[in-house]
Amino acid sequence: MLYFTLLAALLLLLVATVCDFRTREIPDWISIAIAFVAVTAASAGWLGIGFLLVVSGGALGLSIGYGLYRFARLGGGDAKLIAALGLLVGPVGLLIVLFGMAIAGGILSVIAIYRKQKDYAYVPAITAGFVWYLALVSRL
Repeated sequence: MLYFTLLAALLLLLVATVCDFRTREIPDWISIAIAFVAVTAASAGWLGIGFLLVVSGGALGLSIGYGLYRFARLGGGDAKLIAALGLLVGPVGLLIVLFGMAIAGGILSVIAIYRKQKDYAYVPAITAGFVWYLALVSRL
């Protein structure tokens, strides 16, 4: 069931990526759906981490997302996605996601500078960070 949970989150992130490319906005229902999947999977014992780690991952994601929103000009929808992913993967998993997200975000920013864009979609970097997490976790 863990794979179905992670696949559902990945599909929701892909929908968010399409929305971000088209409108530069992420609907709130996507973050809510990921959070719902995370809490449901944690309650059923599918995630392999305790409920305390789920809550602490969400709190860490919320604080990092808010910090990036407040001080680094990340969008509010992006910050909500980070918080929802924190619920899903826990605090250690969130650090893995953020590492992959930072690398992908750096690549996106170089592409944006090359294209002389001032604004670019960041959900692809969040999705790439989650894929990075999936690649690492599948090897463990």
